[in-house]
Amino acid sequence: MESNGNNYLTSVKKLFSYYKTLGDSALEKLNEEQIHWQYNPESNSVAIIIKHIAGNSLSRWTDFLTTDGEKPWRDRDQEFEDTLSSKEDLLALWNKGWQCIYNSIDALTEDDLMHTVYIRKEGHTVIEAINRQLAHIPYHVGQIVYIAKMVAAENWNSLTIPKGQSKAFNVEKGFSS
Repeated sequence: MESNGNNYLTSVKKLFSYYKTLGDSALEKLNEEQIHWQYNPESNSVAIIIKHIAGNSLSRWTDFLTTDGEKPWRDRDQEFEDTLSSKEDLLALWNKGWQCIYNSIDALTEDDLMHTVYIRKEGHTVIEAINRQLAHIPYHVGQIVYIAKMVAAENWNSLTIPKGQSKAFNVEKGFSS
């Protein structure tokens, strides 16, 4: 039987995987032009959100247990500039950020969970730092999905249970009759 700490790490891995899969599914629906679309000059495009998630993830999870999560090499302001033109480059960056998270989480043990790590010189337990990332990334993945849905308009296919299909889904899954 898994201990509470190992249950937590297993749950964390599932949640990160779920949000990456959700983001991947939304990104698959976007072409080069759509990935750079902005509602207005003050809003973020999917490309900008990808750069921010990747920059944040690489900074937070590189040498996670031993260095501050805000790395001196991170240029957060540059993350909010749409400077990567190709979808291929953006997806490579997206995957690099996620891989950094996965590598760090996979290396953690139950004994690491109460260890103190720092983000901008503020102490967090490993659990708090993970929870912080599990709040931050889904916030931005939701933005990606919302933007993808806006640009796809009537061509959008739901990534989860389609609108108006909850009852049919529940019957199919055996949740109700």
